[in-house]
Amino acid sequence: MSLERAVAAFAGFMVLLSVVLTIYVHPNFVWFTVFVGANLFQQSFTGFCPAAMVMQKLGIKTEKQLATEK
Repeated sequence: MSLERAVAAFAGFMVLLSVVLTIYVHPNFVWFTVFVGANLFQQSFTGFCPAAMVMQKLGIKTEKQLATEK
């Protein structure tokens, strides 16, 4: 799995988790959904994504790195 796909999967999971927490735990967990969406929005313009930085340190490679290995 590439870094880009891992970030998308992680973001999707966090959105689903926040919806479940909002429904079953407390309505204020909706702000967690807002945070994830805002982070995705700013990442699309700036390229800065803390989750991607952590995943890179864990050894997940980008699409470009995977393509050059073949």
